[in-house]
Amino acid sequence: MLATFVIALREGLEAALIVGIIAAFLRKNGKSLVAMWAGVVLAVILSLLVGVGLSLSERALPQASQEAMETVIGLVAVFFVTGMVMWMNNHAHEIKRQLESEAAVAIRQSSAMALASMAFLAVLKEGFETSVFLLATFSVAQSAAWAVAGAVLGLVIAIVIGWGIYIGGVRLNLGRFFRYTGMFLILVAAGLIISALRSGHEAGWLNIGQQRVANLSWAIPPGSVRSALITGVLGIPTDPRLLELFGWGIYIVLVGILVYWPRHLRPSVTRSRQLLFSSAAVLALTALALFSAYPRATLQLPATAPLQGGGSATLLKPSTGGYQLQITTPQQQLHYELADGQQKSSELKGVILQEWNITRQPEVSGLPETLTVDQVMALYGHRIPVGLSPAQHPGPYNVSWQVNCSVDAETAGQTIYSAAAHTTTLMTLSGGGLLSPRTYTARSSVPQVGCDWQLDDRWQSQVDEAMQNVVQAQLRHTFWAIQLPLLLGLLAIILLILALRRRDDSRQASDAGYRPVSPESK
Repeated sequence: MLATFVIALREGLEAALIVGIIAAFLRKNGKSLVAMWAGVVLAVILSLLVGVGLSLSERALPQASQEAMETVIGLVAVFFVTGMVMWMNNHAHEIKRQLESEAAVAIRQSSAMALASMAFLAVLKEGFETSVFLLATFSVAQSAAWAVAGAVLGLVIAIVIGWGIYIGGVRLNLGRFFRYTGMFLILVAAGLIISALRSGHEAGWLNIGQQRVANLSWAIPPGSVRSALITGVLGIPTDPRLLELFGWGIYIVLVGILVYWPRHLRPSVTRSRQLLFSSAAVLALTALALFSAYPRATLQLPATAPLQGGGSATLLKPSTGGYQLQITTPQQQLHYELADGQQKSSELKGVILQEWNITRQPEVSGLPETLTVDQVMALYGHRIPVGLSPAQHPGPYNVSWQVNCSVDAETAGQTIYSAAAHTTTLMTLSGGGLLSPRTYTARSSVPQVGCDWQLDDRWQSQVDEAMQNVVQAQLRHTFWAIQLPLLLGLLAIILLILALRRRDDSRQASDAGYRPVSPESK
């Protein structure tokens, strides 16, 4: 409630002051207030529509998208409140003079539309900022009803104070008011930084720096007054994460220095412009260096993997292209060609895998040329094959053999990710009472052809650990090479805009101070 009260009071008072100054100036000059009030009413309606539209849009989205939208709204609210605090800290004493000057121009032009536009744009700016900031605050408030009550109370008091200032019955030190409420709003905005980073993590955008740095549940018990003030108002959770702590601290330090640094210690306009240009260049170069130089995540595995029962599998890279899988067992050494163009690609946790499925028919020897019924049953899993009747087909049978060796291999870069081979043995029976040949799959073991092998279980554990390392490395790469450079680039653009504005302000001040002497005055 306190946070929404101060937000609504401050923003509402800004709008009320602007409207009051314009109204007083118009009344002083004997002009109608109808056009001004038309602009005010239209701006209020649009501000309400913006708030309602954002709220309805957020509720209509899936959970992950809601978290993403809360992140965006929170960051936009932080941007608005920071700009508002800094602008009012530097220009509060100039508001009346600037508004009266613009109103005087509109009066000279006899333009009711200009007066309506002045009031409309001024109130719309404050109303839009209030809608976004209150929506971001409502999303982290412990009680929505109390948050709404605080906002309504703040707006009512702001209108009363604005009316009092307009009729001359209220005197308020605006500079001190905006300075102290600005200090409070900086703390509230820092809490919104925490909630935006938390929502960004829940949306799947930020997965680095999520280590819990403290457990504050003992200091901020749920339902207590301290919880309402610290968590509800300032947005500090009981389980702050490392990234949230950094964001909170950096924001408070930077904005606090920019707003409350003593004026007599601030650099000159020229020096300030140079510092802004230099800082923008440093941020841009840092972003470019991080984007281009930060290493990408790669799967780190040995080139040779152990086999169950002894032996090894090695992935070779021949000069002719593709890969060659070398299987070394105590009995023999086999080579399987993994040709280019025969693989399928897939992605697992951000790692590109190449999958080969190879089938070949190796030469076999030592297999019997005839089989009895008992031998057929033994090879068929001690069962009589379907369609074979010992009474009608007593055997023995002539048999021809076909052995198919199937290899499934997956590679990740220059390393083996997984590999296994198995044998399918087909026996075709004829004679022995059979009117036509019958083909069956031998389910029991036959003499080895070097095709039944698989990687050791220890290798799979090693692969799982390496994949976890890749996932963590990808998260670090996403943050350091993509997200952080984008943030630094945005900050560089903001500093560049501020530097250009300082240069324009300096030129305007120089032009205003230069008064050429006419020949007649000599």
